[in-house]
Amino acid sequence: MRTEIRNAHVIDPKNGVDEKVSLFLAEGRVVGVGPVPGGFTADTVIDAHGLIACPGLVDLSTRLPGLESELTAAVAGGVTAVACPPDTNPPLDEPGLVERLVRRSEALGLARVYPIGALTQELAGEKLAEMASLTSAGCIAFSQAQYPIFDTQVLLRAMEYAATFGYAIRLQPQDHYLARDGVAHDGEVASRLGLAAIPVCAETVAIATALQLARQTGVRLHLARISSAAGVALVREAKASGLQVSCDVTVHHLHLSEHDIGYFDSGARFDPPLRSVNDRDALRAAAADGTAIICSDHTPVDEDGKQLPFAAAMPGATALELLLPLVLKWAREDQLPLAAALARVTCDAASALGVDRGALGVGSPADICLFDPEENWVLAAKNLVSCGKNSPFIGQEMTGRAQMTLIEGRVVFDRKGGLGG
Repeated sequence: MRTEIRNAHVIDPKNGVDEKVSLFLAEGRVVGVGPVPGGFTADTVIDAHGLIACPGLVDLSTRLPGLESELTAAVAGGVTAVACPPDTNPPLDEPGLVERLVRRSEALGLARVYPIGALTQELAGEKLAEMASLTSAGCIAFSQAQYPIFDTQVLLRAMEYAATFGYAIRLQPQDHYLARDGVAHDGEVASRLGLAAIPVCAETVAIATALQLARQTGVRLHLARISSAAGVALVREAKASGLQVSCDVTVHHLHLSEHDIGYFDSGARFDPPLRSVNDRDALRAAAADGTAIICSDHTPVDEDGKQLPFAAAMPGATALELLLPLVLKWAREDQLPLAAALARVTCDAASALGVDRGALGVGSPADICLFDPEENWVLAAKNLVSCGKNSPFIGQEMTGRAQMTLIEGRVVFDRKGGLGG
């Protein structure tokens, strides 16, 4: 199938394209940008007048409690590739489980799934998982998700092993003991509401430990879901010193602070917690200057898990369908070039994962998001495709929405017609 996408404003941050040009696709890849390639005749022409074409979004953390529903939600949001953390049920610590996830996701033909393998067996933090076998099965990195490793010698050995074989490690930096039983940022809101608090040092102590071990071992390290100004400052300093480290922040933490908890609103319960306004602003600055990548941290939670007192409610929110409009909102509010904002969820995210996605150069996979940057719409729970219907943005007006999503040149989502063929 040969396809021409015509009349779109193409934004490809990796290749510096930001203009109205045509895209030409064949055999699942981009074969031309701008002039018609020699001998090319389109079987299908997509008129994208008024739309922006960018690489399909790449998400660094997507939980998949319902594989088909969440991958459908992904393409409805213009997301074409997702990294799945290992805290599935059962955890991704055996090659057979990884192979099954990859096989099932490929059979659906929706967003591509990149499994993150368990760093330790059963995520128990004691014995290292079989990283070589898991890599052969399809894992692209290793993580504990939200599960701690209490013994830092185990973490050191894991990093040494990973560094030896070129594997990447992803950690959510949070000291278990400092954060124990906490549910909210250690600030004025937690004090006023009487909520058990998680201090910023729970994050910075863990970051400092991880960075020291990474410096010792030379491992490629990604720090997931940084939530504080002090945390991004440590990462920025480490990057400047030449350490192989990257980090991400969640799209929720770019827009919300501890004050959005309101009066015990469990929809604003996250892990790590929403922090101060100053922390939020520092995260926005880190994303703007490229220190941090942006992820959705898509964590669908059912009604039973949210309709509980704040401290008992499950943390998380659905976010795949909101990643694009919330990134656009951040770009508008901070007056950022759209190409720079989109880089944080396309080429920068793909680079952090080490995958060949997130760009539209000739030869790149034809994973494309066509979106209307001006469409205004109101987020309603009933209209979310994800099996999780919880978001702190329910009822709010959004601007910008994916209209069509292509994966390897195939239309897998068309807002006018739903799923593609």
